[in-house]
Amino acid sequence: MFVRLAQFLTIMLYVLVAGVMWGTWLSLARTMTRYDAPTFLADGKHMISNLAAIMAVLMISAVVVGLVVVVLLFRRRSTAAGWLALAGLLLMVAVIAVTLAVEVPIDNKIKEWTVATLPSDWRDIRARWAAFHTLRTFLSLAAVAAAVGAALTVRPTARGSLPQAGEREPVGPPRG
Repeated sequence: MFVRLAQFLTIMLYVLVAGVMWGTWLSLARTMTRYDAPTFLADGKHMISNLAAIMAVLMISAVVVGLVVVVLLFRRRSTAAGWLALAGLLLMVAVIAVTLAVEVPIDNKIKEWTVATLPSDWRDIRARWAAFHTLRTFLSLAAVAAAVGAALTVRPTARGSLPQAGEREPVGPPRG
C-alpha cells in the first residue's frame, strides 16, 4: 500500500512540474521570442515572481519522493517498474539540472533588467531561455510517462493477485 501511495504522490508531483512547464511552453515560450522588450520584461518578471519559489519546492519534492519510489520498487524486486521509475527520476533530475544551469541564471538577469538597461544581446538570451525551456518541458513529460509506466508494471506481492504483462499464470490442478 505504501508503494502505491508513494507512486501516486510521485506521479502527482511530476505532473505538477510538467504541467507548469507545458503550460508555459504552450502559452508563452513558443511566442515570446517575438515580444518587444517591454512586453518580454513584464511577462518574464511576472512569471519569475509567480513560479520561482513554488517550482523549487515542487521539483525538489518530486525528486525526493521519486527516489523513495525507486528504492521501494527495487527492494520489492519489481525490476521493470524500478527501472521505469529510475528513468523518470533521472529525467526529473535532468529537468532540475537544465533549470539550475541555464534557466535560473537567465531569470536572475531578467529580474534586474529594465528596458533602458537591456544588454545588446537580450534577444539571443531570450531565445536561449526558450530553447532550454522546450528541452526541460519535454524531459518533464517523459518523466511523467516513465512514472506512470512504473505504476502500471508493479509486480503484485499478494498471493492470488493477477499476473502482470509478461508474467505466466501459475500452473496448478484444474478448478471446477
